[in-house]
Amino acid sequence: MQTLAQAGGGGRTILVTWVKAICRALTAAGCDSAALVAEAGVDSKLLDNPTARCLIAPVSRLWRLAVAATGDPAFGLKVASHIKHTTFHSLSYGLCASSTLKEAFERVKRYCHVASDAVEYEFWRCDSEYHFVIEPAVEVADEPVDALVAAYLRMCRSLIGHDYSPLRIEFRRALPARIEDFHGLLRAPLYFDAPRTRLVFDRDSIERPLDGGNPELARQNDAIALQYLSQLERENIRGRVRDVLTQRLARGEPSQAQVAELLNMSARTLQRKLGESGTTYKEILDETRRVLALAYLSAPRHTVSDVTYLLGFSAGSSFTRAFRRWTGQSPSDWRARGG
Repeated sequence: MQTLAQAGGGGRTILVTWVKAICRALTAAGCDSAALVAEAGVDSKLLDNPTARCLIAPVSRLWRLAVAATGDPAFGLKVASHIKHTTFHSLSYGLCASSTLKEAFERVKRYCHVASDAVEYEFWRCDSEYHFVIEPAVEVADEPVDALVAAYLRMCRSLIGHDYSPLRIEFRRALPARIEDFHGLLRAPLYFDAPRTRLVFDRDSIERPLDGGNPELARQNDAIALQYLSQLERENIRGRVRDVLTQRLARGEPSQAQVAELLNMSARTLQRKLGESGTTYKEILDETRRVLALAYLSAPRHTVSDVTYLLGFSAGSSFTRAFRRWTGQSPSDWRARGG
């Protein structure tokens, strides 16, 4: 079930194509992927739209259910083999067209939010080594991070050669219950209980020109990625404002300037971003209150006075007028009629 914040559309997201990769791995393991998707609360209709995005929470539940169903500590690594060229939208093609692995990892860092805004990356040179760090922005299970490690290692091998291996791989996770598949699939020195999840590469391999490099094709896919991210940002600003309102309304109605400050931007910048996304602060405030009002009034433990307070209205009459505008009924009548 969605939280109230998620009901408003906020929260970090991931491309639904990641879910499809998990489903393919589940099917290969002999599991009922459709049943597990339903149990996790992922909307199965989204799977038909390759650009749709899922909230992280139900996808995290799917990961947990998948690991339990397969009983495989290396399930995350195996999901990587079910990733297709279209899984990461235009980013996949930009990576394939990169002129060096260095350029590919820089592209990952720059456009990673195409795939998900729940993970950040760091990439830098240290003497004769290059370090690539995978840093989840939210608390996640071990397996999705394992999948990312395996996915980027597969990217390297597809670009530079099947036998390539990094100097070492460090996992933040604990030593898995069975280690054989980790060694067999990754074929590199492995370290667990490390401070961060990190792949360490030799400089020569990272900087070596790739036979399949195509700068023009890479630039075209970068442009598509930028366009996609711009659209995502326009959608995300609405969600970010809704998240703040959901958390702050019980303390009284916050002003646009206060919300902007909480989002680390000026009021003018927030107004511009909302304008670019085709909405206003007042419209988001009104819609957030409407969604929350219906949710709160559906819970018997909340009185109408409670809901008035939780939505930041200064008086019950103000809430009643707003609710009549939303539903054509008073809050008490709406509740009495079962919504």
